[in-house]
Amino acid sequence: MPLSSLAHIPVSCSGGAYQVSVGPGALELLPEAVAKSGARRVAVITDSNVGPLHLSRVLSFLPPDSPHFIFPAGEASKHLGTIGEMLDFLAREQLTRSDLVVALGGGVTGDMAGFTAAIYLRGISVLQLPTTLLAAIDSSVGGKTGVDLPQGKNLAGAFWQPRAVLCDTDLLSTLPRRILFDGVAEAVKYGVIRDAALFRLLATPGGFQENLRQVIARCVEIKAEIVAGDEFDRGERALLNFGHTLGHAVERESDFAISHGQAVAIGMVAVTRLAEERGWCEAGLHAQIAQALELYELPVELPYPWERLAEAMLHDKKRRGNELTLVVPECLGRCVLKTLPVAELAGERLLP
Repeated sequence: MPLSSLAHIPVSCSGGAYQVSVGPGALELLPEAVAKSGARRVAVITDSNVGPLHLSRVLSFLPPDSPHFIFPAGEASKHLGTIGEMLDFLAREQLTRSDLVVALGGGVTGDMAGFTAAIYLRGISVLQLPTTLLAAIDSSVGGKTGVDLPQGKNLAGAFWQPRAVLCDTDLLSTLPRRILFDGVAEAVKYGVIRDAALFRLLATPGGFQENLRQVIARCVEIKAEIVAGDEFDRGERALLNFGHTLGHAVERESDFAISHGQAVAIGMVAVTRLAEERGWCEAGLHAQIAQALELYELPVELPYPWERLAEAMLHDKKRRGNELTLVVPECLGRCVLKTLPVAELAGERLLP
């Protein structure tokens, strides 16, 4: 398919703007993106799952002898020790502020490579090459980078926008079914918070598979709109956390045996059920969301007692003093923020 078929979505931010290119063959734009960055040297960071599949092809588009760093795949590697190893790698390779880091992988890789780029030499450029659907539609765009601490997910991090995002949908063809469907949970999130038509497409059997590029591009468009208005997450950008506060608690309690997408699916349904019970949204909405998620073999029931999850939610990075903000839907395509006292979360069984 010709590169003219790619979708190009601009993302405006305080440092200017960058472009997200979506579609088959987007990887072929890598030499042009490197040239625009002005980098003399390029270092690739990837993980042990993605490296054997895609690293050699990516390196073929880069200057000869471009160095690479491979870390063990999985959330268990998302800690400060791995960040230290990445920093050591960049220092050994003598990258300078004029050089470029390429993040090749899913959300864990993008978060950590982006954070490493943000703090190495107080900031060098990063380019995101997402290889999972979840990273393509969500984590590779918007500049949030971070690493987990023992107390919770992404508690250390920085806002560091990429120079470009190249989402080559051909790279998604190697994904296991479960990992691909993890990303659909985030796509459903975008439909619920901003675009009812997108939700209905995803809730239609075959709708996602037949419209992959369009789904990714629409999710990126929504995120770009929200980021442009709230780059540093002080207001509307919090809507992107629909299902995540509870989802992160589920991930943590499972010791990450439950994946991010699965946990977000559980969180979206549970929070919507809560919203229905409190009269904050239209009746039956949680069932609509659950039915859509189940098309993609995603779980929708809470796997742990509320008391355990409530305690984990108190460590969420979005907590502000004695309050925690939840994203709740009013109807398909529109969500609002509800701030609840921490004491209420800790003391009541809010969710069934």
